[in-house]
Amino acid sequence: MAEISPALYRAGEGEPLVLIHGFTATWRCWLPVLAELVPRFEVIAPTLHGHDGGTELPPRDTPYTIAQAADYFEEHLDELGVGTAHLVGNSLGGALALELAKRGRARSLVGISPAGGLRPGDERSAKQIIRVFSRMQRTTRASLNHLPRIMARPGLRRLAFRDVMTRGHQVPAAEALMLARSSVRCDIVEDVYTVLRSGDAGVHDLDQVRVPTLVLWGSKDRILPMERHAPRLREEIPGVEFRVAPGIGHTPMWDDPGLIAKAIIDFVTAAARSGSAVHASAGAGR
Repeated sequence: MAEISPALYRAGEGEPLVLIHGFTATWRCWLPVLAELVPRFEVIAPTLHGHDGGTELPPRDTPYTIAQAADYFEEHLDELGVGTAHLVGNSLGGALALELAKRGRARSLVGISPAGGLRPGDERSAKQIIRVFSRMQRTTRASLNHLPRIMARPGLRRLAFRDVMTRGHQVPAAEALMLARSSVRCDIVEDVYTVLRSGDAGVHDLDQVRVPTLVLWGSKDRILPMERHAPRLREEIPGVEFRVAPGIGHTPMWDDPGLIAKAIIDFVTAAARSGSAVHASAGAGR
């Protein structure tokens, strides 16, 4: 049975496919690719804890880390009755997918400009992330009363979303308005900044990611430029497949929905077939 609420999108049948959105976003960032994915998989796209529409986080004395976010997300998957699944994560969602893969929850993994690749002590890159998000937060808050007029104009949508995508004019006006408003209703912004300032915002033990893994990066990513954020992932994830997508940005589902959907479908389908073949071979050998 399909479910659509601010907290969760769930529809379709077949291999479970969990979509994990990025920092300050919601599950709705996956809207452009859902029509292609739902006929092929059981698609589960939750809104993360501490984000607009997601479960409220309890009071905390220490910053909300990637590992803790993965703890909450893993508990949420348990509540939804999802054991292992094919994981697709964008940005922060990619880092969570990597953490979950280390814990044995992934059948395969697709990271779209995934976070987690920062090298320890890379203050320059951490400060750049904070600068970009701080600017976006300030600008959006200052423009809240004018957002309906701004988002009604394709050229202004493209300008407003220039840091996260290259073709923001392709986002429908109503959806663009929701995206902008949701971004400033995120309760973990300061937590993320604190973790970045700590100098330890990367995902550890990437060699423990032991499932088929595709990392896809937009050549125009302004949030996590691949030159600084991709090398560790390429070096440390066993057998990772790495692709560069020309002309698209950090959150590219609206930039090129066809490319993103096809990459997910092809990779996950191949991984599922490979997994079935391995299980069948193991069964025949007993």
